[in-house]
Amino acid sequence: MFLTSSLSTPHPFNHLIDTLKDGDRKYFNPQKMNDARYDKLPLSIRVLLEAAIRKCDGFYVKEEDVHNILDWSEQQNVAEVPFPPARVLLQDFTGIPAMVDLAAMRDAVTKHGADPSLVNPVCPTDLIVDHSLQIDLNKCAIQNAPNPGGGDSQSQGPPSRPSPARPTPRRGSQCGGERGSCSKGGCSDTPGRPATAVQQIENTPLLCPFHLQPVSEPETALKNQELELIRNKERLQFFKWCSKAFKNVNVVPPDVGAVHQLNLEYLSQVVQESQGFIYPDSVVGTDSHTTMINGLGILGWGVGGIESEAVMLGQPISLTLPQVVGCRLVGSVNILATSIDIVLGITKHLRQAGIAGKFVEFFGPGMSQLSVPDRTTIANMCPEYNATVSFFPVDHVTLKHFKQTNFTEEKLELLEAYLKAVKLFRSYEDSSEDPQYSEVIEINLSSMVPHVSGPKRPQDRVAVSSMKEDFQSCLNEKVGFKGFHISKEKQESLVPFLHGGQEYELAHGSVVIAAVISCTNNCNPSVMLTAGLLAKKAVEAGLIVKPYIRTSLAPGSGMVTHYLNTSGVLPYLSQLGFEVIGYGCATCVGNTAPLPETVSEAIKEGDLVACGVLSGNRHFEGRLCDCVRANYLASPPLVVAYAIAGTVSINFEKEPLGVTSEGKEVYLRDVWPTREEVQQIEQDKVISSIFTELRARREKGNTFWNNLECPESVVFPWDPKSTYIRSPSFFNKLCKEVQPPQSIENAHALLFLGDKVTTDHISPAGSIARVSAAAKYLLSKRLTPREFNSYGARRGNDAVMTRGTFASIKLQNRLIGKPGPKTVHIPSGQTLDVFEAVERYQRDGIPLIILAGKQYGSGNSRDWAAKGPYLLGVRAVIAESFEKMHKNHLVGMGIAPLQFLPGQSADSLELCGKEKFTITLPEDLSPKQMLTVKTSSGKTFSVTTLFDNEMDVAFYRHGGLLRYVARTML
Repeated sequence: MFLTSSLSTPHPFNHLIDTLKDGDRKYFNPQKMNDARYDKLPLSIRVLLEAAIRKCDGFYVKEEDVHNILDWSEQQNVAEVPFPPARVLLQDFTGIPAMVDLAAMRDAVTKHGADPSLVNPVCPTDLIVDHSLQIDLNKCAIQNAPNPGGGDSQSQGPPSRPSPARPTPRRGSQCGGERGSCSKGGCSDTPGRPATAVQQIENTPLLCPFHLQPVSEPETALKNQELELIRNKERLQFFKWCSKAFKNVNVVPPDVGAVHQLNLEYLSQVVQESQGFIYPDSVVGTDSHTTMINGLGILGWGVGGIESEAVMLGQPISLTLPQVVGCRLVGSVNILATSIDIVLGITKHLRQAGIAGKFVEFFGPGMSQLSVPDRTTIANMCPEYNATVSFFPVDHVTLKHFKQTNFTEEKLELLEAYLKAVKLFRSYEDSSEDPQYSEVIEINLSSMVPHVSGPKRPQDRVAVSSMKEDFQSCLNEKVGFKGFHISKEKQESLVPFLHGGQEYELAHGSVVIAAVISCTNNCNPSVMLTAGLLAKKAVEAGLIVKPYIRTSLAPGSGMVTHYLNTSGVLPYLSQLGFEVIGYGCATCVGNTAPLPETVSEAIKEGDLVACGVLSGNRHFEGRLCDCVRANYLASPPLVVAYAIAGTVSINFEKEPLGVTSEGKEVYLRDVWPTREEVQQIEQDKVISSIFTELRARREKGNTFWNNLECPESVVFPWDPKSTYIRSPSFFNKLCKEVQPPQSIENAHALLFLGDKVTTDHISPAGSIARVSAAAKYLLSKRLTPREFNSYGARRGNDAVMTRGTFASIKLQNRLIGKPGPKTVHIPSGQTLDVFEAVERYQRDGIPLIILAGKQYGSGNSRDWAAKGPYLLGVRAVIAESFEKMHKNHLVGMGIAPLQFLPGQSADSLELCGKEKFTITLPEDLSPKQMLTVKTSSGKTFSVTTLFDNEMDVAFYRHGGLLRYVARTML
């Protein structure tokens, strides 16, 4: 059913088949269409065209689709076209629900008498286990428990045991023996280090949370990885079953690398080869950083778990033929600017240009100024300005990069010959090769200066030179996207506290979290090496980082650790507290353990706006830690700089970065490395041997995974006692025949929300709060709080995830008028947890809707932001506007996205949210149809269905994509 072509019907484009000079490799050559329009197509559109030609089967992909793509200049933003990508990329947080759904689909088709082995990914699928790493151990503080989701916030071990102030190390103990080098300034045998740093280290030993024995610093990553494997054993067993039971599934085990890093370094082929044909590599992935791959000239973007499952089963992605914005780069990069500054500068330009839903394709003479790592970092940020992709065609810079990787000479020759044969290779010296674009935006690279983003949103950029003044204005402003509204008399508050036997002070702007994480920057050696060289110069100058700051370094892969180590900068990062804590997403997805108790108490006592600084691209308020209200995105070297300074309220140009024990003032300009220094080390250290070693490490796996046992059955044997893996209820009452759309009658509003509700507000993420509905469920299963783990780890359990939906402490529900995971049960007037209210509504058979403002569902792609509301009984969301990807997720789960008419909103219609709503759905439902909503108060208004095409309508009529696919198989 999911084959892409018929064996009995000749391929409609057989006449386009061509061969390379060797005669062995065949490919579809669009140039043989002899159509002048091809040469004017943007290169990203040429990739769409080739895929449509190759996969044309008259069913999923029709000849009309091919001609629409070729006629892009006229059909852009009009025609709906299919795109069958070459492969699918999953990370474990979003991958586990996708694989659980496929396992449940096997159950469903089995019940109807079909062969469960038919349920397999048709499209090659890579699943990388990288999002379950948590920072249990690091160098600046002692974690109290094996996971940040439970346990008391104490700094000296589990509460069940007394913690000695200065435990004596025991050689040969099971925790690793005597401690190694210092983290916050050095040890007694380190020359040139201040004595105060030694005292700080002696007072803050790193303890094993199980045995309270000191752990040597080189073991920190190993201990974190060990705890990760122990707490996630059940999930890993399921993943291993998937790798054996499903065809076309490749599972990369933990502790190998982050998903986007592996995609760049290991999985990407640029040119794929299968069944004697070669064709461009392309990918869709459930990780928000999938767009990074466009920096290599590989077309790819992020999708939800729902769409990824469809692609896995052979269905192409459906998209409106996009407009393509040409981004012409000119000028030279400022010597002090990092790729992050360029990223944020381009992000600002493109966000202001209003390019939501469009492709961006880079060209121009400035392209030669950007290395491939620079390009991948820039490409990574395209979701921040709502573009679908930011595409960098393959050119001579890309080829030079590939020569340093694992590509063989034969592969490189094949790659270059094929790309030139189909005109997917660019030379920017000849402007006559420039394609035709929907519009062109010119950006001068020399205008980029160092910036950070924050304190609450990634689009709020602040020049580093203006940081001190901007933070002060944030304290003064009313609570909003930037403001904290701190009264004048409290802005100078200083709160003393003890840490490790020494007194410190916190103030507004104090940095308490500084994280260089496995996100965005680690693929860029120049940025990471800049951070390492800065650390080296800072240590040599006698600077330290205060020991209460939670510092961490979670590289994207072993390659990063390798070149930091071989370049000689890793020990200096470690001395400042930036020790490798493991490989995988940690701080970025809310997996930071609680701050030391004395620190969090000081923040609360002074009602301080404490700060986190991280080198990622997500930092919504409260995501890192509940008591850290201001979070800034910064390049890795600036993360190190702000950690040394201990505050964001600093003018680096006029104020010293720090003062040595001898009283010497050291400025940032004194320790910032030059571009020449960084480039020289990058050239010397980031070489092919690194990739070779890394490939061997990945292929070897780890002992835990290799020895892990898993079921051998075709259908997964669900364990009814499991709290990690549970068969979801998406296929309950599945019948073969499709029922007509049912009108929504007398529905209540579960939530009445405002503007810019993010998927972080909707979807469960981070640690599980002890007082939450999910915690109550786990306690009923006889789990202790320290066994809760995180929502991400339990995405395979719909009971946990449903209870965690809308459980964000930052959720602003107008029905209750204050932030929190609460709502009003309208029939009784009681204020309840969202899930408790849902239980009552479901008991009484009352359908639910959600009222919202502008940009509902912005932020990361999260399938549970749609699956959760579906299981809560939400039938429709009425909003002023939707984030496109989240809107697609709602459709994919059978929830109707309905939009107020232009100029109308809940406020303009004077809705209070406590009315009953009736929405009549016609049997002949169609895209963009106008519907009438009637309320119990007598008001009537119209809304527009945001079904883009007939496929969306089909998904909705079937009750979602999963049920549609299951019925197709039956």
